[in-house]
Parts: sequence; structure tokens; C-alpha cells
Amino acid sequence: MHSARPRVNGHGKPGPILLRREMIAFLPACALALLWVGVEGFVILALTATLVGWATRPLSIPEEERDLPCDPVSGLPLHDEALDIWADFLVEARERGRPTACLVIGLDAPDQLRRALYHREYAALLRAMHDRIALNLRIGDRVTRWEDARFLVLLKPTPRLDLEGVIQLAGRVQESLADPFLIEGRAISASAHIGFRLIGRDLLNSPSALIPETLLSQARQAADFARRSGPGSLRAFSGAMRQKKTPPNPLAGELSDAIEEGQIKVFFAPRISTDTGEIAGLEAVPRWLHRSRGILTETEIVAASEATGLAERVCEIIFFETLVALRDFARSGDEFGRVSLSLTLRQLRDPKLAERITWDCDRFDVTPDRMGVIVAQDTVDCLGEGAVAHNLHRLHAAGASLELAGFSAGPGPDEAIRKLSPRCLRIGAPLVAKLDHDPEAQRLVSAIVGMAETIGLGTLAEGVSGLTEHAMLAQLGCTEVQGPAIAAPMPSAALRDWAAQHRRKLAATPQLDLGGTG
Repeated sequence: MHSARPRVNGHGKPGPILLRREMIAFLPACALALLWVGVEGFVILALTATLVGWATRPLSIPEEERDLPCDPVSGLPLHDEALDIWADFLVEARERGRPTACLVIGLDAPDQLRRALYHREYAALLRAMHDRIALNLRIGDRVTRWEDARFLVLLKPTPRLDLEGVIQLAGRVQESLADPFLIEGRAISASAHIGFRLIGRDLLNSPSALIPETLLSQARQAADFARRSGPGSLRAFSGAMRQKKTPPNPLAGELSDAIEEGQIKVFFAPRISTDTGEIAGLEAVPRWLHRSRGILTETEIVAASEATGLAERVCEIIFFETLVALRDFARSGDEFGRVSLSLTLRQLRDPKLAERITWDCDRFDVTPDRMGVIVAQDTVDCLGEGAVAHNLHRLHAAGASLELAGFSAGPGPDEAIRKLSPRCLRIGAPLVAKLDHDPEAQRLVSAIVGMAETIGLGTLAEGVSGLTEHAMLAQLGCTEVQGPAIAAPMPSAALRDWAAQHRRKLAATPQLDLGGTG
């Protein structure tokens, strides 16, 4: 905000020099000087009075220093000035080749706070939010009032700004806003969602993409997405954030109650080694214990959750129950290997996902290396998005293994394998189902297995439904198999019984002695 000197002349014109009340004191002084000292004294005193009057004259306020229009509630610059500042930042960023970013920060429950607070208290809350946001910024960064209960942060172009830096800044801002505000003697708690648009060097090389209004609109889209994702959410802009219409779903009206009543559970699908027959790991899959329809699979759950906007809540339940099961397995001494689970593209677009997963693992005393992350084909297609790649790299660095899916139509892109360094390649069920009658499918599986062996990766075949497929996969060199021919997904309690029976069966199977007898 611009500062202004005290106004003496409201019209912006210079004030009078001598015709002022404070100059009256010089009149008797000049008369006495003329009477006592003569003309010379009078002239000297008159000149002195003139100089004093000129030096103390009222000054007008220059046009450029006048106050710009501000928000009457928070006192911050409004939309038009924010747009001008952002345009200047983009020009500087392009000319100097320095990244910049804009963040939209909004209250999670503004309507509730407006109803609970007096107008002056709500205004004081917004001003206090601004002050806390500003404390986390550098000199040169700007905070302006945006629409409704939102603020816009514009980051001055800087050479070292990247996705990690913006995520850390957003995290600090959210932490500072999470502490209660003391407003007129009342402690008021509020949380904030944040959406941001990072303008990296790749975008700076495309001047046609640096349209201020468009980039601010993209930051707002990210903030809207974050708000729908839940309190305290953070999202980076992605081109896939445009709203898609979801078809009506007959189960949509029941999902919310099902979540509250604990009907959404995690089942575990075991996979075994084709070499030894031992249990090689598990896959966590959601199941809906519906009162009238029986057990519903992930297909029905995903469709209903997408239609109701509860997809992230369902994912949280799956992850929570998976961690509980891993902790219980460790306490009881059960060894089932690594547990893999799917992270949706919606989840992976949350820049704080990897940090939250590692924190939850620590809370449940589960090391991340006991988990696997299934990277679906739609995720592979979006590896160019900063937040998606950031989360996968952070999870891999923490010890979680990555399993690259989408190999139902042949070998996947080498670039995805190079970027992700997965532990294994998953051969999709559609391809596995053709193995016993389609020579082309057999050649494709053989090519996938051969490529994986060459670069030191394992292979996992999904949806194995018969002994013929199992035997053929073992002959082709696939290292692990999973599907109905092995076992259907089951609760953790049933898993223990199945594992005990499976191990007894293995122990009773005669082993071929390949060693010499001397």
C-alpha cells in the first residue's frame, strides 16, 4: 500500500505562503523594527518572515503518492492493482529468466465464521490473517485481497524458486494460520486451503502462455479444487482440474452413510512367487459391505465416490486401515511381505501427500519400505505434472517401492521406467486372460518379462484365474502372480487362516532335490 503525508490542502494545490494565521506574529515585529531600528531592520525582518513562510508553506500531495483504492474490510489492494502487480512480475520473470508463482489462500469455512462473528470481528480476523501471511513472505512479495474470504500472494521472481519451495512456503503459511487468532478477547480458530500456479522456466520460454488473467484464474481453480478436497488442503494447478460431469450413480446417495457406519473395509489379495510358491506380498483393495447388495468391489466404490466428491475420504479409509493392518501383522509376527495399494491421480496431485504418508507411517510405527505404490496408466500419462512427480519421487526416496501398471497391451514407455525406477512391472489382467489361447499375448508377455529381466525388475501378473495361466506365466519367467486362482481378496482375519493353510500345503509338497548325493 502506498503511504501518504498528512493532507493540509484537500484539493492538491499548494497553500498560501504569507496569508496564514501563524504569520500574523510577524506584523507587530515588523512594525517595531521599523520604529526602533529603521528601514534596514524592517527590510531584514520582512525578508526573514518571507523565507520562514515559504519554508513552512503547506505542500500538496503529489498525484502518484495518493492512496489507491483499497478493500474497506482488510485495507489491502483490490483486484485491479493485484493484476497490475502480477503483470509487472511476469514481465520481470520473462526478461530475467526467473520463476515466479501466485497463491490463492482462502478460509475453509467463511460462511460459518461470518455467522459466528460480528462484522468488526470478521474484519479484524481478515487483517490478522494478512499479517500472518505477510510474516512468511520475503521483501518484494505482495499480498492482496482477492474474492470473498481469500487472499492472493504474488511472489517476486527469484532464481531458485521451484515446486518444493512453493510447497514449503504454503506449508508455513498454513501452519501460521492454524494457530488460534485472538480477536477482541475471543480465541478464533480457522483453517485455510491454498491453490497455486508455479511459473517455471519452461513456461517462461512460452511468452504466449504468460497472460496475467489466465494464470491467476488457474491459481483460483487450484484453490477451488483444494477447498473441495477438504480443510487445510493444498493443490498445485493442473490442466486436468477442469470440472468433468459425472454420470448419476445409484449408490451415490448411500456412500456417505456407509462411510459413517464403517461399511467401507480393506481386503487383502495375496500374491505368490512363481519360483517358490511363498507369499510374496499383498494388495490392499476396498470393499463395500453393502446391507442388501452384498460385497461391492472397487469398481462400484470408485464410481460412487467420484459422483459424490467423497473419493479422497474413501482413499483415506483405505490407507488408514492398511497401516493398521501392517502394524497388527508386525505385532503378531505375521510375515506377508510388502503391501501395495493404489494412489489415485487425484491424491497424487496433492503436493503434501508424500509428507503426510511418511508422517502417518511413523505414527503407526510402519516403515515405508513395507509399502508399495501402484502407479496406474493415467498416472504415468501425467508424470509431467510437478506435484505428481514430486510425490512419487519423495515416496520412492522414503523407501516405498513403485509398481508400474498398464502393461496390458505390451511394453510401456521406457521414459516412465527411467523416471520412476519401479521395483516391478504389473502385467494387466486383460493380457493375462488371453495367454492360454492367443500366441500374440504370449509373445507380448514374453517381451515384457524379458525387458524387465534385462533392467533388473520383477514382474507381477494380475487377474490370474486358472492353473493354465499360472503355469504358463511361470514358464515365461513372470516372478509373481495374483488373482482368483491364488485367492480372492479377504479381510485380515481370514488372511491369517488362508496363509497358514497355504504354508501347510507348501510344506507337504515334495521338494525336488537338485543337489548330488555324492
